[in-house]
Amino acid sequence: MNNNTGLYPYVPTMTTNQALVSHAGLTTLSDLLNALGFRKLCDNRLSQFVPALAVHRPGKMIADLSLMLAAGGEQVSDTDQLRTTQGLFGPVASDPTFSRFFSRISKHPGAFDYAFATMHRQVRAKLWAAAGKRNPAIRASRTNPLTIDIDASLVNVHSDKEGAKGNYKGGYGYSPMIAMADYGKTNGTGEVLAVRLRPGNKAANSAKDHISILTEALEQLPDEFYDEQTTLIGEKIMVRTDSAGATREFLKHVDSLGLQFSTSYTLPVVKERFVRWINQKKYWEPALTADGEHRNNAWVIDASKVIELNDYPPGTRIYLRAEPLHPGAKASLFDTDGNRVTAFLTNSPRYDPAFLDARHRARGRCENRIKSLKAAGLGKLPFASFAANQAWANLAMFALNLTLWLQLVVLPAGHQAGSWDLKRWRYRVWSMAGKLTKSGRQPRLLINDQTPEARLVTLLKEQINGLRQRWGVGSLRT
Repeated sequence: MNNNTGLYPYVPTMTTNQALVSHAGLTTLSDLLNALGFRKLCDNRLSQFVPALAVHRPGKMIADLSLMLAAGGEQVSDTDQLRTTQGLFGPVASDPTFSRFFSRISKHPGAFDYAFATMHRQVRAKLWAAAGKRNPAIRASRTNPLTIDIDASLVNVHSDKEGAKGNYKGGYGYSPMIAMADYGKTNGTGEVLAVRLRPGNKAANSAKDHISILTEALEQLPDEFYDEQTTLIGEKIMVRTDSAGATREFLKHVDSLGLQFSTSYTLPVVKERFVRWINQKKYWEPALTADGEHRNNAWVIDASKVIELNDYPPGTRIYLRAEPLHPGAKASLFDTDGNRVTAFLTNSPRYDPAFLDARHRARGRCENRIKSLKAAGLGKLPFASFAANQAWANLAMFALNLTLWLQLVVLPAGHQAGSWDLKRWRYRVWSMAGKLTKSGRQPRLLINDQTPEARLVTLLKEQINGLRQRWGVGSLRT
């Protein structure tokens, strides 16, 4: 007789027709969309993409696709998870209906991009206004500007799709350009402003593409970034990029708009006297950590009087950072005295080298947003049509931003979930199980009070209900 004890309890499994739901936590996002009045807002701009008498309207279809992507779906057919729970998510369009919707988008991509962008901007403006003191538009100033990160990434595909090309890493697919807002780690992590698909063989340092995505990003900013003459208040915005954005054409365009910039810079070939000057750390000052503390064995210096910059915007300065080589890193000509030396350019009105360096290095946060954006749908583009995949990328951006707006607007300041990425939200909240019941002819959603994040879900719903009431009585801008 075998009496071995298993690792887990053995529980017989059977099916039931009880009203059990597997994504009860996802109702926090659906509640937020309801509170926003998303159906009306979206239908006003996208009604041309469905027949006039169609039952399924674009607001509900886009909302369903966004919820599906936020929950981890990878293709249109994954909306069946919502379709089987109409008590929570209402009627959901069929796969053929969604297919016809994307087909219409593919025929008029420009119209969809414009309609979606204006809808996205209005949702952002409404939610930022509801954020109170955490409103990024209110917090932005000349000395503490809103940061727009711009970066390109690679998305590989495994079948022939329109516009897909080979990339420099030997892969095949697309190289989207992405613009993101970073409003500080204590106020949510930031959000995505714009994403634009490009063929995989497009260069990361294309000035034209940088200018194009920056234009799209600036158009997403609320009215607080424009004066009474609708002129952009450039000093309240800083553009931050890696060295791909250090082209003279792009930086001159940024400067012409009155924006600040902070961009990594590839150092020119050094001279012997320059190397000796680097070694003399008495001219340098200690670097700072992200928390403002002194960082050991790292130094920063303003090198504008030593390294000549030709044909860059007036006021451009160059700063150097030196720190010991990381284990296993190979030294280059610039890595003198056992230190790696990197550089960045800026026209910021602040002149504290250590502060400017710490702010520029915070650019690494945008890599986490790109990772989350790929997890939200950008990483797996399901269509053969380039226009349909661009629309899918826009939906992935919106799905991610719904989660990020929860952190900015709904969660109390300092809550531990304020820094969670999308995958953590999926595992701990969106996938939470529940049961639909009725009490006094009113539907009720029950969740286990022993579930770790049950209190978080009830908190979010209470906060969203408060927003709905405030929008309803007009105490918040709509």
